[in-house]
Amino acid sequence: MQIEISQTTSSAAIKRSRVSFFRRQWQLYVLMIIPMAYFVIFKYIPMAGVAVAFKDYNLFKGVWGSDWVGLDVFKEVFSLPQFYRAFRNTLVLNILGLVTFPVPIILAVMLNEIRISWFKRVSQTLMYLPHFISWVIVGGMAIELLSTNNGTINEMIKAIGGQPIPFLEKPMYWISTYVGTGLWHHAGWGTILYLAALTGINKELYEAAEVDGASRMRKIWHITLPGIKPTIIVLFILQIGNMANISFEQPYVLQNGYVKDVSEVISTYVYTVGIQSARFALATAVGLFQSVVGLILLLTAEFISRRVNNQGIF
Repeated sequence: MQIEISQTTSSAAIKRSRVSFFRRQWQLYVLMIIPMAYFVIFKYIPMAGVAVAFKDYNLFKGVWGSDWVGLDVFKEVFSLPQFYRAFRNTLVLNILGLVTFPVPIILAVMLNEIRISWFKRVSQTLMYLPHFISWVIVGGMAIELLSTNNGTINEMIKAIGGQPIPFLEKPMYWISTYVGTGLWHHAGWGTILYLAALTGINKELYEAAEVDGASRMRKIWHITLPGIKPTIIVLFILQIGNMANISFEQPYVLQNGYVKDVSEVISTYVYTVGIQSARFALATAVGLFQSVVGLILLLTAEFISRRVNNQGIF
């Protein structure tokens, strides 16, 4: 009897504490209304449009008025060589981008070791700025610098007696340009995340290592890197989950007819068949397939990370 009374009293106390917390922090819940409404309206409600992938979609009949065709649209997608080319290019470019994954880690560690404050601030600013530049501007800069026709770099090469390099016309050069511009644009943002993680490392660990006579490299290897290991794992898993996805802007602004075979990715392919060719069901099916593959990759990376390091994002 006493146990039941104590349990009832405890549950009542918990409920009162929750109500009290809500009353004290009600402003936070009000602020959450707008972002929650954004996700519901622009993320969750549009999910109903996935039904288009299973319909013979007619623009005039609408989503629910069009006839169901089952998996016929997917059968058509998997019969198109252009789809396999886009899927292959997406994976290849993402795998090459994965090679640059350690760069933000290296930059963050280097910035963390800089002791001259003004130089550190200037370096951070120069690294962060590219992330806030639109891909349209980045694409224009790349064309101005790398074009074989009056491009700044090729003009310098010709001035010293060399031959122009087709950075944007030859597939292998284009891939290098794509990876390089992506690294330049995104490395600063990754550096911010790792620098934020570095601030959470206990400074006493460095002081103890200093007393023990540890060199700077040993402190980085045994304190800094283990300290940001959870952040590294989370970002790596998320990048693996995005292996089947490439943002539309970068390949589109760098793309041209000479390199279509290596620059056509799923996002630009969906734009081509969905917007330009008005084949909405086909584009939806491709997008749904891309999302499913991304989810499988994400869960696989999470499973492996849990088995190997006992850490993950879920």
